Amino acid sequence: MKVLMLNGSPRAKGNTYIALHEMEQVFAKEGIETEILHIGNKDIRGCIACGSCRAKGKCVFDDLVNETASKFEACDGLVVGSPVYYASANATLVAFLTRLFYSTSFDKTMKVGASVVAARRGGLSSTFDELNKFFTISGMPVASGQYWNSIHGREAGEAQQDVEGLQIMRTLARNMAFLMKSIALGKAEYGIPEKEPSRQMNFIR
Repeated sequence: MKVLMLNGSPRAKGNTYIALHEMEQVFAKEGIETEILHIGNKDIRGCIACGSCRAKGKCVFDDLVNETASKFEACDGLVVGSPVYYASANATLVAFLTRLFYSTSFDKTMKVGASVVAARRGGLSSTFDELNKFFTISGMPVASGQYWNSIHGREAGEAQQDVEGLQIMRTLARNMAFLMKSIALGKAEYGIPEKEPSRQMNFIR
């Protein structure tokens, strides 16, 4: 089993990384492979709604988004971490996720998703909610911990002092590992839930 972890902070070893690394150690004990990709310092442009990905099978902008697509398809779980900027996720990360999710046509159903957020003080729950929407629109079960998945710290390394936040990350990782393993057993025994053909409607009168 493998979990792909996205670090949406511009700082490679900042407080967002501390949260992800705390989870990474639990995954290792659970026998789950992990890979952390540093996204937050990359030059990622937003989606321009050109629709080319439907014909090409990949985004028209051939950058880290397309490089990550195969890793996303192969993983059993996805963890997305971000610092909080104005009660929102890092814009680079949001641009990356928007293009990654929209341009990939493979079935994401039953891949487990989890988001973690880091902030000095406020805006954590709104950012947490923002990131979870990528999972829930894609049929991905969302892993939870013992509280909203957040950790506090302003200067790089301060999150190490948030003992509750670190515990939340460990609990989240254990719950996510259990959920991925349970889904794997369920798939082997029962398959995945039946899917109806997609029906879309525009509310125009």
